Amino acid sequence: MPRRLLASVLLSTLACFGMLGIALGLGWSPHLGLDLEGGLSAVYKPVHPVSQSTLQNVANIMSLRVNALGVSQPNITTQGGDVVVQLPGAKNQAQILKTIGTTAELYFRPVLCGAPAYSGPKLKANATAPTPPTCSSTYNYLTSGHFDSTTGTYTPPAPDPQYASYPSTPATQDDTDTAARENVILSSGGGDAPRYVLGPAVINGQIVKGTIIKSAYSQLDSTNNQWVVVFNLTSKGSTLFNAMASKYYGQLVADDLDGTVVSAPIIEATSFPGSGQVSGNFTQQSATTLGQLLNYGALPVGLEPQNTVSVSPSLGKSSLHAGLLAGLLGLLLVMLYTIFYYRALGVVVVLGLVTTAAFLYGFISLLSASSLGLTLDLSGVTGLIVSVGITVDSYVVYFERLKDEVRAGRSIRAAVDRGFRSAYRTILSADAVSFIGALVLWLLSVGAVRGFAFMLGLSTLVDVVTAYVFTRPLVILLGRNRVFTEARHLGVARGLALRESS
Repeated sequence: MPRRLLASVLLSTLACFGMLGIALGLGWSPHLGLDLEGGLSAVYKPVHPVSQSTLQNVANIMSLRVNALGVSQPNITTQGGDVVVQLPGAKNQAQILKTIGTTAELYFRPVLCGAPAYSGPKLKANATAPTPPTCSSTYNYLTSGHFDSTTGTYTPPAPDPQYASYPSTPATQDDTDTAARENVILSSGGGDAPRYVLGPAVINGQIVKGTIIKSAYSQLDSTNNQWVVVFNLTSKGSTLFNAMASKYYGQLVADDLDGTVVSAPIIEATSFPGSGQVSGNFTQQSATTLGQLLNYGALPVGLEPQNTVSVSPSLGKSSLHAGLLAGLLGLLLVMLYTIFYYRALGVVVVLGLVTTAAFLYGFISLLSASSLGLTLDLSGVTGLIVSVGITVDSYVVYFERLKDEVRAGRSIRAAVDRGFRSAYRTILSADAVSFIGALVLWLLSVGAVRGFAFMLGLSTLVDVVTAYVFTRPLVILLGRNRVFTEARHLGVARGLALRESS
């Protein structure tokens, strides 16, 4: 029996410190949340009401985009009718916001003619741009342009001057399938960038857009040493793309992305073997960004940013230091009090808290390094600090039960085992209430509150196991050893305010 008790203590201690050793040996540590590490937080709202499943789809696509950008442990969730984005440790925040928030709706439109710079009055915000007229035959790319199949070059006619009085179509008027069936005037960038009059993105009655793309990636074209975006087509998309290529062979087809012409390449073949490429004046960064947007799909709804908060790393470190200081100070006071009040039994509390802390650190680090990507934020730290009280309560319940057993006339040797059986039922009941509360809080809450609930629930489960495999056998071993029970200052008997008589 003593061997079994000692084995239980040693194995549980080895498991706890083994978990800590594995985490430290592999370089794992808890991934810190936004409020502890600093970073970026943003809230997006759909431009019109959508279902919860659609909103969750938006969050999933955003997560894929952020992961592709190399941001570690993003936390993107839905809260009510909004999407909340939290990116701990995020760098280049402006680029990240631009990438994750764009709808990335791509349409393939034929170029009808060029348009000079707009010289009319500025279009008011949210105003609807007038429908552009038909291109004059002299300036029409489809009838007056020249394609040299030998050199693969295209000579376009001059821009149609009538469009100088027509503003560019706002991006908000170019993000629906209805708009895809109409002519638009779009620019290839800001300032003095060329403008084009584009026709409908329709072939055989079907809209040719980004959904025909199965996958996309950027690469450096060795022929001209320029960055391009290569895309693979779906089976249905390949049919549509080939029909478009056959119709507009030798013409320019613009890639219309969110109301901007990212490129207008020449269609140099009448069919493509399930793939194609977008070329233009891309840098490595712009080609990579476009590939990511196309690869992870278009957001099913337009988004409006509600607020954006940047948390500095120094503020995050201050919060972390304050949380750790509060936790360590509270832990130290608890340890000193239990040793003063329970003597040798107080040492058991200290050892139990240390082994529990070792296991929790290693296990949380493991969850952070796994595919679950657990993030420890300030609320989680608070949950761990609160759990110290729950753990200590279990020791107090056991020790006070020992007092009752000894007052009833039993020796400490007999009381330590019998007392635990009674106390453990109380411990289970108390921990069950705590765990149920944490579970309900985790299921019904959102945001940082869930971090508090998770850490509290995890610590409660660890307490149930620790009480049986560590506390019980260690106290029984101490209670059977006269050196510990009768020690002058730290003896178990003195901690129970009694004197062992035999």
